[in-house]
Amino acid sequence: MRIDGFCDERFARVLDEFEKNFTKRGDIGACFALTIEGEYVVDIWAGHQDAALEKRWQEDTIINVFSSTKTMSFLCALVLADRGLLDFEACVADYWPKFSTGNKGEIKVKHLMSHSSALPGFSRTFTTPELCDWHFCCDDLASQSPWWEPGTQSGYHAITQGYLIGEVIRRIAGKTIGQFFKTEIADLVGADFQIGVNPKDFSRIADLIEAKEVAPILEMDPDSIPGRVFAGLADDVVKMTTSAGWRQAEIPAANGHGNARSIVRAQTALANGGSAFGVELLSAAGCNKALTPQTEGIDLVLGIPVNFAMGYALANEGIQISPNANTLWWGGAGGSTVVVDTDAHACFSYVMNQMDNNIIGDPRGAALGAAVYSSLNNT
Repeated sequence: MRIDGFCDERFARVLDEFEKNFTKRGDIGACFALTIEGEYVVDIWAGHQDAALEKRWQEDTIINVFSSTKTMSFLCALVLADRGLLDFEACVADYWPKFSTGNKGEIKVKHLMSHSSALPGFSRTFTTPELCDWHFCCDDLASQSPWWEPGTQSGYHAITQGYLIGEVIRRIAGKTIGQFFKTEIADLVGADFQIGVNPKDFSRIADLIEAKEVAPILEMDPDSIPGRVFAGLADDVVKMTTSAGWRQAEIPAANGHGNARSIVRAQTALANGGSAFGVELLSAAGCNKALTPQTEGIDLVLGIPVNFAMGYALANEGIQISPNANTLWWGGAGGSTVVVDTDAHACFSYVMNQMDNNIIGDPRGAALGAAVYSSLNNT
């Protein structure tokens, strides 16, 4: 099959697994990128942007990567912390006074980062236009009371985390998180990734293709914590993402648009002591903050053991993303993945349009990750 881009011969296994994603695992259009020591060694793409197979995936194709977007919000927070403007140990209300309503005065910024602020959902099911209204969403979160004791346990803040972190960033930086990410990260390293897409780039957006089966978590008891978190999101989520309102809104937990190359472009500095592509985004000490363990155990929303650090997750026995301890990762609904390995100084990402019924990553990205480490072990 036709695969465009380039792949260093050391990583031939990656190329093989990428092809198998199409021939055996159902991919329609996808891309994968990998940097080692800050240099691209793999940057490949293949397939089509649409289910009708009429429009080929291009080098500059972008797509909604859902929760892989969260890694950009984490990076924004880490940059501000490295500049001494954000304290992860500070109370959220120190930056956002109204947040103290509903016995939330003791919730710390680190709790927002680790999904343990106990605000994983909104007070009711929101419409798409409501989700696109920043102040409406933030006001709802500020008025709520915690769903459990904050800081004691994680419960995946699938949509709300972006507003929570983003509002703190907005109040510190004086600009929205999408604007901050663009000027302080994306423009500096040349990452073609947007939180809030410019309409001129709509024509580059590939079609998301619905999973053949609904994710089990989307069909849980609507009165349960997972059911309340994902309320309304099982109803044609693909159609929701095609609206201009969704694309242009800033929903930093779910609506970032980019591709594997741009995700890696943004995140590579974190794998290399803070510097990449001739730019120092943050210090080595600032990078180390990302690795600080925050929570572990069964996540109240996902129902699986997750070890959260400062935003990113760490590998554990149940989710063996990497053989290296100091590895950060996350993934998006449908299958996209982001891995930042600070031991191997490696950063890689898989992005696709054919969604699977997984909430955080899936076997296609896992196969590519395994091929990366197999190749590294043999070089």
